[in-house]
Amino acid sequence: MMSLQALLVSTGTVALAEIGDKTQLLALLLAARFRKPWPIALGILAATLVNHAISAWFGAEVAGWLSPDILRWVVAGSFLAVALWTLKPDKLDEGEKLPAHGAFIATTIAFFLAEIGDKTQVATVLLATRYTPLWQIIAGTTLGMLVANLPVVWLGHRFADRLPLKLARTVAATVFLALAVWVAVRGVG
Repeated sequence: MMSLQALLVSTGTVALAEIGDKTQLLALLLAARFRKPWPIALGILAATLVNHAISAWFGAEVAGWLSPDILRWVVAGSFLAVALWTLKPDKLDEGEKLPAHGAFIATTIAFFLAEIGDKTQVATVLLATRYTPLWQIIAGTTLGMLVANLPVVWLGHRFADRLPLKLARTVAATVFLALAVWVAVRGVG
């Protein structure tokens, strides 16, 4: 029986980390601007798949370059940093312009660019240093993004305003902290 641990951990980690993140705010902004949920959802899917596939590949490569002991402490320290970063609320930059294309193209471009250097991209890199196979990491982190963002796209600001964002950030930070401790104690192998 095939283990789906990488898929499940990746999905849960990114779904929690995404709540209140700038890309979730971007999803709300795109939904309000275009009012076309399907092209927005497909744009989120396309951008996330490409961005997280590149990130997971990079994480797997980094894991091959470093000794297991060094990798253990780099990954543990990085998970700790992401845990602290998760506690800080994200805001969309004031005056940030959306591309003046259709909903799918605008979403794909905006989401891909917003994910560069974002905590969910960093989490994808880190998860790929710890878990295999890569397809489960990519599928899991993409599914986590969709789980967190699609309700915002379909339900708009009414749903987003009712989310307990502080609690969600605290839970996500706790997950990253637990991953940091797990890697520090058990290693990355």
